[in-house]
Amino acid sequence: MDERPGLFVRAVDRDGGSIEFTIDGSPMTARAGDSLLAAILTNASLLRRLEFGGEPRAGFCLMGACQDCWVWLDDGRHVRACTTAAVAGLGVRTTPPALAEIRNV
Repeated sequence: MDERPGLFVRAVDRDGGSIEFTIDGSPMTARAGDSLLAAILTNASLLRRLEFGGEPRAGFCLMGACQDCWVWLDDGRHVRACTTAAVAGLGVRTTPPALAEIRNV
């Protein structure tokens, strides 16, 4: 994933314990109840890279309408990060499986 600090910063600490999940195999932490989008962007400065040109993406509408925040889960599902809850032990991939194989990610 990206080495820079997270794009999102919590304005108010919220209830909910800390959970651990992975992004592209790297361990990350989030708060119980976070969306995947919030969980990823509090840990990284981008959500994913555009499949067609490599430009950084961070989601667009943040409410499930634009389809800019698609990520892939280790179990094979393709989900919108803004409408999917982060749960403990979840494995998230920011590159589509077929493209990851080509890029050796």
